Formats: sequence, structure tokens, C-alpha cells
Amino acid sequence: MTKPRVVLTRKLPVPVEQRMGELFDLVPNPDDQALPQEALLDAVKTADVLVPTLTDRIDADLIRSAGDQLRMIANFGAGTEHIDVEAANRAGIIVTNTPGVLTEDTADMTMALIVAVPRRLVEGSQALLDMNGEWKGWSPNWMLGRRIFGKKLGIVGMGRIGTAVARRAKAFGLSIHYHNRTPVADQTQAELNATYWDDLDDMLARMDIVTIHAPLTPQTRHMIDARRLGLLKREAYFVNVSRGGIVDEAALIDAVDKRRIAGAALDVFNKMPHVNPRLLDLCREHRITLLPHMGSATLESRIEMGERVLINIRVVFDGHRPPDRVLPSRR
Repeated sequence: MTKPRVVLTRKLPVPVEQRMGELFDLVPNPDDQALPQEALLDAVKTADVLVPTLTDRIDADLIRSAGDQLRMIANFGAGTEHIDVEAANRAGIIVTNTPGVLTEDTADMTMALIVAVPRRLVEGSQALLDMNGEWKGWSPNWMLGRRIFGKKLGIVGMGRIGTAVARRAKAFGLSIHYHNRTPVADQTQAELNATYWDDLDDMLARMDIVTIHAPLTPQTRHMIDARRLGLLKREAYFVNVSRGGIVDEAALIDAVDKRRIAGAALDVFNKMPHVNPRLLDLCREHRITLLPHMGSATLESRIEMGERVLINIRVVFDGHRPPDRVLPSRR
């Protein structure tokens, strides 16, 4: 049997590429640079399987240009906003992703930011560098942050990642509050001593820290807008390691800039990989903490993602339904 031709748009971890090379006719990306749209067009005309990442725009025009041989878009990542899933479905092309393997690493990063922003960790590290080793010593009022123990954490989206964040936060002494379409299981709610809020606005107005863990859908796009940011207390902190489009970025910039909230931390942005220059200015002023989409950036996570891609491809070419198939949203 002829091996399926699998085209990678980015360089994957060595163990993943080695295994793919054994099983498939692999076309890697040795330069690890995002492919221009012209190169993606060439790829879909020859590949049986395209393995894109979030930096690739797999739109309806590209899908319409694909050759008849393209059977599958096996996304390396959980989010599929960069793929026109509906257009792929109409063309009979299977789309898969890699859910579930990012939970613990993303929760770790979220917890790191929940601690880092109120305690000004990034700013403190930069201060030592700026002083070039000539630290003038401790003083009672220098680098004062805010304690997180005993504070109220509001989690928007209590799925796998939100629940993993809640477990970590509870160990840090935060009280757990959450908004979800439905309450979590009674056992989980009891374990976390969590409070469910049916009304998101009511929860936001009472939290000390808010963190976002909802999927990006037409209903959640800009769910956190100027009005809802205006509900937050001036002493509140805002964290987003989920999807940039859930937050009205301009409204968040305005809220931080005018000190309507105490600070924010973002690992995702509205137009990734582009970062709004106003966000960068606030970061330079230590008013906001920015990370380059590092939430799942561990070797273990990337290898597990590659293994899920590999499994999905093998299952499809064995004639079965892949475990991680993504279908068009019906919401």
C-alpha cells in the first residue's frame, strides 16, 4: 500500500517527525518558517494530508484550490479558528485537532500568570537588570504587589483547563468561582469548594482575579467587552491564556491604560502573530504582562500533540473515523 503523503507546515519535535517519517511519505519544513500562502497552495495540490498550525490560514479559497487527493487536514493544535472547517467539510476533507493534551501545561502557565502579575515578578526581574548589579537594597515600600491568598478567582469556562486551573488556585488559597453554561459535576464542585455563577456580569463585578478558559465561538467572540471590563473592580487583575478573540483587545487596553483595572496578563491576542503596539507600550511600562503564546510550550505537550496527529492520520487511512474529528459549528 502506498504511504500517504503528509506535508508539515512547521518543524515538529524530532521524535514526532522520526515516527511520521517511518509511517508516511513525509514532507517536512526544515526551515521552521511559516509557509507563505503560495507554498500552502502548492502543498494542498500534492498532499494527501496537510498538517498545519495556528500560523497557517486555511481558508475557503485555499481549500477550493486543493487537489482531489487531499483527504485530511490534521491540525497540530487544539484551536481550529484558522481553518475554514465548514469549507473543508463541504469538500469532503476531514479536519482533526489535538484536544486534551494541553490541559496541564496551560493550567500551569495560567497559574504562573495569576501569581506573576499581582506580585510584579516580571517587573522585579527587569529592575535588577536595569540596575546592572548595583541594587541599592530593600526598602519597605519598594516593589509592593498584592497578596493572592484569600482572593476570589473568577474562571470563565470550567472545562478541562478551567478545572485544572481551579485545582491549582485552591492550593494557593484562592476561593474558586466560575461561570459556565452549566454547573460542573457535584463531586468536582465539592472538591473545589467552588461557587457557580449563572450570570457572568454578577461574577465579574465581585472577583479579584478573572481568567478566561472558554472556546472561541461566534457567541464568545468579544464576550469580554468594554461594558464587562467596566464591571471589574479597580483592584482586579485579568488573565487570558485561552483565545484572543474572546476579549475586545482595544477595550482591555483602554481599561489598563486608564487604570480602571489593576493589571492584566495575555498569552493570546486578537490578530496573532501580530501584537497590538499599544499592548507592547503597556508591557514596557510594566502595566501588563505579555507572553508569545507559550501556554502549551513544553516538550512533553508538543510530543503528545504530534502523537495525536499521527493517530488521527493512521485511523483515517485505515478507513475509520478519527478520534479528534472537528465538525462545523452548528451554534
